[in-house]
Amino acid sequence: LFDYLAQTVCERSGTLRLLSVLLVLLCFFSSMLITNDVALLTFVPFAVIVLGMAKLDGHLIRIAVLQTVAANLGSMLTPVGNPQNLYLYSAFDLSMDDFLAMTLPIWLLSLILVTAACFTLPKTPVEVHLGMYREIDKRELLIHSLLFVLCLLVVLRIIQWPVMLGLLIAVLLAFDRQILLRADFMLLLTFVAFFVFSGNLARMDRVAAMLENLMEGREYLTSLLASQVISNVPAALLLSGFTDNVRSLLLGVDIGGLGTPIASLASLISLKLYLHAEGARADRYLLEFTAINVILLLILSAVQYLLA
Repeated sequence: LFDYLAQTVCERSGTLRLLSVLLVLLCFFSSMLITNDVALLTFVPFAVIVLGMAKLDGHLIRIAVLQTVAANLGSMLTPVGNPQNLYLYSAFDLSMDDFLAMTLPIWLLSLILVTAACFTLPKTPVEVHLGMYREIDKRELLIHSLLFVLCLLVVLRIIQWPVMLGLLIAVLLAFDRQILLRADFMLLLTFVAFFVFSGNLARMDRVAAMLENLMEGREYLTSLLASQVISNVPAALLLSGFTDNVRSLLLGVDIGGLGTPIASLASLISLKLYLHAEGARADRYLLEFTAINVILLLILSAVQYLLA
């Protein structure tokens, strides 16, 4: 499937500019369903391969940064797009209609901004010859697609999660046990550590009093700034107990995924993937990452305040 997708993208893009739009929007739209983390784990290496074949890897930094931004912003639309959305959707017992009403306007603006950013790349011709892709394993694709749909039904509260967890493990052990060994358990442990850290902070009386004071009337700004320091998922967990203004909190941690590299763990994943590319330069990446993130963060924050 990955080979097929690579060949399709290259066939449909005649210039680097159009190729960048395709690579970036793949992250933007896919992140709504497969999460921002998985979108980047899939499509940043994909961009490395395609740009390398086209001998256009000098533009990898700009495209990888835009992919990262696209995944973080595109994922804000749905409850399953990122961990903080899923947590707040459940913690505040939101309906799907209420959730979309809060996220859709900023999501649409993000789509316009991310697409426009791709037009900063030149119209360099793209010439890539990938050859024939291998035949897709239809049974494997069908099994994983069905499991994915069932996982979405869990999020929509149609299926109970313990039932789905047992079914998922049983099916993978029977048909694709190797995939369990490829899971990024260190990333999962990192999330657990952040959750424990945030939970412990919230239980400290002095910290709780300070957070309650900071959140009153400043939910968006507080959650956005907290995300820059402790990442947006722990920020959502830490601050959710100190406000009923779920809209400002939700947008604060989602837009707060922009900014510093640690504002979103997905951004760290993307940086790690880029550094594995040949000729990677961390200094240039971080400089461009910071510039693009800050610009978009300021624009989206200004619009969010106008809509509030």
